[in-house]
Amino acid sequence: MSRVAAIDIGTNSVRLLIADEAGRELERPMRMTRLGQGVDVTGVLASDAIERTLLVLRQYRELCAEHGVRRLRVTATSAARDARNSAAFFDQAELALGVRPELLSGDQEARLSFQGATADLPRNAGPFLIMDIGGGSTELVLGETEPEALVSLQLGCMRMTERHLASDPPSAAELDACLADVERSLGAARAIDARRAQCVVGLAGTVTALSAMQLGLARYDAKRTHHSTLTLAQVESAFLKLSAVSLLERRRLLVEPQRADVIVGGAAVLLGCLRHFGIHELLVSEHDILDGLAASLGALAPRPGGTPTRTRPAGS
Repeated sequence: MSRVAAIDIGTNSVRLLIADEAGRELERPMRMTRLGQGVDVTGVLASDAIERTLLVLRQYRELCAEHGVRRLRVTATSAARDARNSAAFFDQAELALGVRPELLSGDQEARLSFQGATADLPRNAGPFLIMDIGGGSTELVLGETEPEALVSLQLGCMRMTERHLASDPPSAAELDACLADVERSLGAARAIDARRAQCVVGLAGTVTALSAMQLGLARYDAKRTHHSTLTLAQVESAFLKLSAVSLLERRRLLVEPQRADVIVGGAAVLLGCLRHFGIHELLVSEHDILDGLAASLGALAPRPGGTPTRTRPAGS
């Protein structure tokens, strides 16, 4: 059976999904390379961040070869969109992989995230509101079977950390500035009517890290975090707990310690989104843009017939 693979080169991490044409996941590694290091200020990809990323891409090429991957799609998102030297990075990435990355627009990223996140959810669970909180951007998508309204915002765990959270632990003034920045940015999301959503789905590392923390996991287990739930109260509690302690202590609190330096910024984005839209609960998903990319190559997972726990905006 022909195997396909997708690579997502993000601001904070580089992820790979290898699947067969039936949609069965064979490999899903993630490496944090921090490609977007400093991009918000400098407007360029740093040379050391590029080297870290290229090293991982070479490793992923070897893993694809081991699995006999016939089709590979590679995309880059927020950091590459913002950087003036992304074309030069793509030249090097193409040499490392044998495939040139595609630069996704925010809208394209949002559509692929919606496709991936809803693929294993029953259609009658919608309309869906997808919140994809990345390293440099956040995509919000509302729709039932297809995106009907979407927005890509300059909000992410790395971007908020670099902009506002310099102290260890962050000061009250820094946290207030971060949350205020999130709220200002969400003012551009007027097209998203969260009241229509019957199921709110949260994606990416911040959301899954907070889920693992809430579940009390000793090690990361995607089977446990996938389709778990997070309430507004739990996100508020986690944000307060993580922002009140040092980086060293945050590493002890997380099953992925390497997220400790950006988790407060990511939690601020998630908390701001929930407050802004009046959402009191969301469904956590491990399926995201990677699954949307794999589906574009023909790896389609069957849609289940059951209905997950519905999540609703507050007061609905």
